[in-house]
Amino acid sequence: MPTTIFYEKDANIELLDGKTVAIIGYGSQGHAHAQNLNDSGVNVVVGARKGGPSWGKIEQAGLKVAEVADAVKDADFVMMLLPDENIPDVYSQHVGPNIKQGATLAFAHGFNIHYGFVVPRPDLDVVMIAPKAPGHTVRGTYADGGGVPMLVAIHQDDSKIARDMALSYA
Repeated sequence: MPTTIFYEKDANIELLDGKTVAIIGYGSQGHAHAQNLNDSGVNVVVGARKGGPSWGKIEQAGLKVAEVADAVKDADFVMMLLPDENIPDVYSQHVGPNIKQGATLAFAHGFNIHYGFVVPRPDLDVVMIAPKAPGHTVRGTYADGGGVPMLVAIHQDDSKIARDMALSYA
């Protein structure tokens, strides 16, 4: 398939209006995604371990925080931003059993999907949105009024709008 370059004008951020985005993890990428989306008016909840090192940081940032299973229950879009080696267990224990039907499941790396460590249900859209910069650059560039390039890929498109949702998020 040929490579297509999209720009901000090609994305409809309004697709996220009224939707809840769950960011799972609050490390390098997680904090940037959560804060940027929140600043863009998106309803964000961050999934973390209660009592874990990120919980207080999330609260201090003024973001809604919940345990992972609770964060994904009502989310329309779930972005997995944990270290790749932690994603299979967190997905199987907390995300997979709780993600609502028809939601979009997103990753910043394709490893867990490509190698079959995570096998999402067929009713989910599954996308990759991979910023081509570390989280502090993603956040800083956004705060300065810009953005960074992102790779976008579609693995499952049950809704037939997975690409549009991924571009809206990106």
